[in-house]
Parts: sequence; structure tokens; C-alpha cells
Amino acid sequence: MLKKELRTHYKQLRNSLSTEEIATMSRQITDQCMQLPIWDVHYYHLFLPIESQKEVNTEFLVSKILQKNKKLVVSKSNFETHSMEHFLWSKTTQITKNAYGIPEPSEGIAVKDQEIEVVFVPLLAYDKKGNRLGYGKGFYDRFLSKCMPKTIKIGLSFFPPTNRLIDVHSNDVPLDFVISPKQVYRF
Repeated sequence: MLKKELRTHYKQLRNSLSTEEIATMSRQITDQCMQLPIWDVHYYHLFLPIESQKEVNTEFLVSKILQKNKKLVVSKSNFETHSMEHFLWSKTTQITKNAYGIPEPSEGIAVKDQEIEVVFVPLLAYDKKGNRLGYGKGFYDRFLSKCMPKTIKIGLSFFPPTNRLIDVHSNDVPLDFVISPKQVYRF
């Protein structure tokens, strides 16, 4: 299955989910995340979900990270360079949606890629080797390639891995874990 076909298939699967199913599975994913041995570091990067794409609702994970007194980092996308800037989340962080419907901080205290120790990554699909399929613009692969080698990369997905291997390119960065509602996949 080509990347284009996989994207179409997984977008259709997500579109078939109800608001209640998304909320329930997002809570289950958060519960699974809390069981991981990743909570002894300081800086956690988290994506804010694009509601129109029916992504995993990370508001539950935001709460858990903040309850643990960890530093939460969120990003702002630059569509000219296909890169992201990262900002520390605070109680006063203003979040607005960009032209693509992506919730982003308006401003804040900048955080360098190399400071981030755990990254929760959005995805459409993934395979049994930890290869991730995103929306195809390479934002996360560029970002992850700048992180420290020991940075833990965790995908969040409503679904199990695809049985097909995802076409991998030299700039693709594999994941260490994917968390689904019922299972943790380690790679």
C-alpha cells in the first residue's frame, strides 16, 4: 500500500469515530502513557490536536504532565520552512488556531530542540517497526532529527499498526513507542 493510500485509509478510519469514541480512547491512551517509564526527565513536547482531523485529544495528557510538575512544550509551525518553534507552556499561554486549524502558542519562552527529552508525536499510521506516517510535510521528522539521540519519541494512535511496511526515506525518524487505547508498542 502506498503512503497516499495509507493516508486516505487512516483518515477514513478516524472520520468514522464519534466524538465520544475519540474522548474515551484519548483517555485510555493517556492512561497507557502514564504507565511508561518516561517520567524521570523534565521537558515533554506535546502536539495540540487538530480537531477537524480527529486527532488524539491530548488535553488529558496536558493535565497529567502538568500535575507531575514537568515542563510542557508546545510548537508553532512555520509553513515556509516546514519547521517548528517550541515554547514552554504556562498558565498564560495564548493558544490560537493557524490557517490550517492547528492550535499553536502565540508566543512564549523559547525551548531548543536539544532540551526536549520526550516527544509525543501525531501520526496517521505506523508499522510494526516504528515507522510513522504523518501528513507528508516532514515537520516532525525535521524536528526529531534535531533532538538529542536519547530523546524518547512516542506516537499516539487510535489504531494498531498496519501490517504493511511503510516506505522509509533517509530523513524519516522512527518512533520508540506507539501508544494505542489498549496496547503499548515498543520498537
